Amino acid sequence: MPLPMQEGPTSHSYISQRLKLHYADWGNPEAPPLLLLHGGRDHCRNWDWTAKALKERWHILAPDWRGHGDSQWSADGEYKLLTYVYDLAQLIHQQGLAPLTIVAHSMGGNIALRYAGLYPEHVRRLVVIEGLGQSPKRQAEREAVDFAERMRIWVEKKRAAAARTPRRYATLEDALGRMMEENGHLSEAQARHLTVHGVNRNEDGTYGWKFDPYLNIWNDADLPQAQVEALWSRITAPTLLLYGANSSASNPEKDGRIRHFRDARLKVYEDAGHWLHHDRFERFLGDLDAFL
Repeated sequence: MPLPMQEGPTSHSYISQRLKLHYADWGNPEAPPLLLLHGGRDHCRNWDWTAKALKERWHILAPDWRGHGDSQWSADGEYKLLTYVYDLAQLIHQQGLAPLTIVAHSMGGNIALRYAGLYPEHVRRLVVIEGLGQSPKRQAEREAVDFAERMRIWVEKKRAAAARTPRRYATLEDALGRMMEENGHLSEAQARHLTVHGVNRNEDGTYGWKFDPYLNIWNDADLPQAQVEALWSRITAPTLLLYGANSSASNPEKDGRIRHFRDARLKVYEDAGHWLHHDRFERFLGDLDAFL
């Protein structure tokens, strides 16, 4: 007789490049695998509402990226997208998840798209919320600044971060207030859930975010944009790109980036920002069901 479905996820870990990384597993291992990938300075429990809605039909795993949630921080405070691609590849390889379906947000989407281009045979379907990275306009502005100057700015930012004490909140309510400032679309219940799972309590009783403060300082060195686009063009999985109308992210249909995909469609959500899977959850879930 099969065991009853669990209400919440169980916590597990795996090793990638000597770091112990955490992931939540929602059970139902006989079902098709589905990975839920969070964005920068977020955590895996950001996906709880989606996971609860889908867990009876899918085997859902939601990892915490290195430097996030309950995963370890990089010892040198360096976080590169290619390192995250390796971490994702290790999780899929070690757990034998391929071929699988991926739903990803923001930075997680950027990582998922690169992985799907490297291993197109491993990905069945792909849903990416605002995960294509900087717009062509922002990229051009960045490239207009001399590389040496950009690297000097990066060095100065790293030094400043080393001297700065991570922010602490006297109470959980103070941290909750900061969460609600960051995304005005969240209900108080949503913001509280994300805050409770997103903070650690310090020895002195204060609260601090789980993510590594060094995540705010990205290393300028990355793949050339042409190589990123070449990876997008190798993706064979049907791909759904989602964007919030109130977000600052650039629409890839308007800026031309969607042309690099073989099989991609785009949906724009009115009255939604960057976290549209929270802002318009019912519509998001409906689109997800229809696409998957």
